Amino acid sequence: MFRRTFIATAAVATLSTAAFADGHSMDIVDTAVANGSFTTLVAAVQAAGLVDTLKGEGPFTVFAPTDDAFAALPEGTVEGLLADPEALAAILTYHVVAGKVMSTDLSDGMTATTVNGADITIGTEGGVTVNGANVVTADVEASNGVIHVIDAVIMPPQ
Repeated sequence: MFRRTFIATAAVATLSTAAFADGHSMDIVDTAVANGSFTTLVAAVQAAGLVDTLKGEGPFTVFAPTDDAFAALPEGTVEGLLADPEALAAILTYHVVAGKVMSTDLSDGMTATTVNGADITIGTEGGVTVNGANVVTADVEASNGVIHVIDAVIMPPQ
């Protein structure tokens, strides 16, 4: 249940880009849906059964891949993940960190443990990165956390 909650949070956060202006009064899921640039993430959160979790109290920090980030995956990857809720949840929860972490809290080389249980590494030299994915929009606040939009889907270690 805990793992599913973080996966949903990650998916919802990714969908929040369009609603950035009013995201502070909406939760992570509603923010992502309102944005319109996270349809794949939202579909993934729904397929993994994580919507209610990401609408929960939190706070959560979600590193949300855009639709373009999902489209850049090898052909058939997204469809395969949508058909495998367990694998999908493992990837989605890798994009979520418990707590509200703003960009001003980040430092180069720091690591954070994701809801998935594996660590991610933050870079701040020449722009902010998460495991090599670029943060293209930071600090999108929601009522139950914050979303940082990234340009790639990050995969947990095997």
